[in-house]
Amino acid sequence: MAWLVLILGAVLEAVWATALSQSNGLTEPVPSVVFLVATVASVVGLGWAMRTIPTGTAYAVWTGIGAVLTVTWAAISGAEPLSPVKVVLLAGTIACVATLKAAGEPEVSPSVPPPGA
Repeated sequence: MAWLVLILGAVLEAVWATALSQSNGLTEPVPSVVFLVATVASVVGLGWAMRTIPTGTAYAVWTGIGAVLTVTWAAISGAEPLSPVKVVLLAGTIACVATLKAAGEPEVSPSVPPPGA
């Protein structure tokens, strides 16, 4: 479940990055609200996933997926050109993220404070 939440948080990272670019310095109301809501949801998802996924792995996966999706969306929407070099680098990022997941690092146990703490 933590991996699913982490991936959803990464998707929302791409949403907030795109909304931020469309907000014209947070002066456009709709993209600004999308940015704020997606940012909070994305970071909450990352934080929740980090209760069981090691911090370094979770953060690398979150930023990697978010970056790949952001660049891909920018290319699809015509906001940014997509060169062969970018395609190779994006594929490398995807390979790194997939390898982190496949490496099978043991999940950490969520810390539960003792009663009365």
